[in-house]
Amino acid sequence: MKLLRLTPENTKFPFMRFRRVSYPFSAVMSIISVLLFIFHGMNFGIDFAGGTVLELRAKNGVADVAMLRNLGDNLGLGGVEVQAFGNQSDVTLRFGLQPGGDAAQEAAVQKVRAVVQDGYDIRRTEVVGPRVSGELVQSGTLGVVLSIFAVLAYLWFRFEWQFAVAAVIATMHDLLLTVGFFSLTQLEFNTTSIAAILTIVGYSLNETVVVLDRIREMMRKYKRMPTDQLVDMSINAVLPRTLMTATTVLLALAALVFFGGHVIRSFSLAMTWGVCVAVYSSIFICSPMLIYLGLRTDGRERASTAEQATAEAPEPAR
Repeated sequence: MKLLRLTPENTKFPFMRFRRVSYPFSAVMSIISVLLFIFHGMNFGIDFAGGTVLELRAKNGVADVAMLRNLGDNLGLGGVEVQAFGNQSDVTLRFGLQPGGDAAQEAAVQKVRAVVQDGYDIRRTEVVGPRVSGELVQSGTLGVVLSIFAVLAYLWFRFEWQFAVAAVIATMHDLLLTVGFFSLTQLEFNTTSIAAILTIVGYSLNETVVVLDRIREMMRKYKRMPTDQLVDMSINAVLPRTLMTATTVLLALAALVFFGGHVIRSFSLAMTWGVCVAVYSSIFICSPMLIYLGLRTDGRERASTAEQATAEAPEPAR
């Protein structure tokens, strides 16, 4: 039985020729992501922004989304977000923190309950205060930063320093583009989004380490080959594995996107974006960075010094 292959055998794609295009493109995308984060902001969920979420189910089978959205003006609650999920009868209603503390927030919840209880079953009520949301923001940010430093330390000991720097740059590139994706699409950024970001970091590093490990093997085997050719050969060697892994993950994520429901929608969409970006960065960001960092130049200098020392060593007496 013939095995399934997504790429032909012994490919020779000149990936490094595109580094003069991929770096400016990624730089522009990273700048856009930062600007989106600063000026457009993130759609923080209740976990981070604080507020109240009510999950409602219409008794007549169809939720009146327009009426629910007008509750903010009618009840003086400020902006109210209503989002359908699952089927036509299920919606989530969210409004922010009310001035006046916990008492004012509870009073706002009771107002909403009084208005909707005749036509809707209130299945869930969730309230998150500003202190809890602030702690979650700090914990989530700290978790991402510590994971980056842990990876940097591991790669520094596992490979040469150029490999570690290239891997961290590629990982930061993936994080920036993922944040920009959240800001552009206005997907709800909550605790599951933090889980998605950490998972993307892990997947990106996995792809990066596979490529770097093959480059290191090729360096030992082809000591005189030009760096760009060696990197191209290494990427082509792992390309079938990279594409097969990414395709398998994307198929699983597609099922989560279409059938996973509203609860994990931000996680599954962010992961889909992150997998694509991770494959791109491992080939077009991390690998070319080794050329700019002069990895092979150092190796050639050490090899030339060793060969010169061997040549100048006196022959053993016979």
